[in-house]
Amino acid sequence: MRYSVIVPVYNRPDEVDELLQSLLLQSYTDFEVIIVEDGSAVPCKDVVDKYAASMNIRYYSKPNSGPGQSRNYGAERSHGEYLIVLDSDCILPPDYFKAVEDELRAEPVDAFGGPDRAHHSFTDTQKAINYSMTSFFTTGGIRGGKKKMDKFYPRSFNMGIRAEVYKALGGFSDMRFGEDIDFSIRIFKGGYSCRLFPGAWVWHKRRTDMRKFFKQVHNSGIARINLYKKYPESLKLVHMLPAVFTVGVSFLLLTVLVGIYFMLFTSFTPDASSYTMLHPLGVWLCMAGLFPLVLFSVLIFIDSSVQNKSLKIGGISILSSFIQLTGYGSGFLIAWWKRCVKGKDSFSAFEKSFYK
Repeated sequence: MRYSVIVPVYNRPDEVDELLQSLLLQSYTDFEVIIVEDGSAVPCKDVVDKYAASMNIRYYSKPNSGPGQSRNYGAERSHGEYLIVLDSDCILPPDYFKAVEDELRAEPVDAFGGPDRAHHSFTDTQKAINYSMTSFFTTGGIRGGKKKMDKFYPRSFNMGIRAEVYKALGGFSDMRFGEDIDFSIRIFKGGYSCRLFPGAWVWHKRRTDMRKFFKQVHNSGIARINLYKKYPESLKLVHMLPAVFTVGVSFLLLTVLVGIYFMLFTSFTPDASSYTMLHPLGVWLCMAGLFPLVLFSVLIFIDSSVQNKSLKIGGISILSSFIQLTGYGSGFLIAWWKRCVKGKDSFSAFEKSFYK
């Protein structure tokens, strides 16, 4: 067996159906599929059973322990030379495995990962969220798609690794969030080779609304500090930028509020006139606070509208980009205060409701 596809699932039978349908259409078929139900209240066994006669697939159900431990559970029961770890909300193009196979035959590697895209069937909100997670203006392009990066850290929505290396590393840690970056860091620390496969991309649905998206990125910000405490060298300048952005947005909004106060509650009467006008300091403060925010919004709107060929998605992308940056930034700042200043232990927010 060449590949073992491992998919942890929590209350997502419809998404599993879409993923399995895309696996059924693969041009390269030397793989098995292992579905691990992680304590779901809405199981996907009936969905899996539909494909039992069409592909090499196995289904396991276990108590909830989080995605990392569920992947380990599946890996222990796999037979493939390589493990392909996917999220249940992914859809694969027909030549996904062919792209992986071509890369491995051209230049063997111990671990790899691929980028993600937005499918035409995704909602406008999902497309906007996908933009905010992959745009240069929000994440700096560090989430994949660029072969020139010095090091590529695979993410668990689309990750491959040699089975013997997975076993040598002990699989994923018990971190509830950030466990994929923790695993990628250990790949490099173990001296194993890892690179990006640009052609092995997936359609990734990510979160379906802004509330869930905020929870996701907020926990990611917290996870980055948790990772920093384990691996101090892993923290880069780019990881701090959302926190800087969050502080900057807060300062700009405060500036606008002060400006509004001056305009509404402070009268200004020019010496050569008897009429009262808006206080110029208030007007200046409002303009100074709003200008950078408007400029950033216009930049996001134009870039997303062009990429998605939709003015509506461009507008939604303004909101999703602010959520992406301030959600991550606020999680980062809160975790920095609790862990680096107050010396608290590792933690995560929204742990119980994150996957609902």
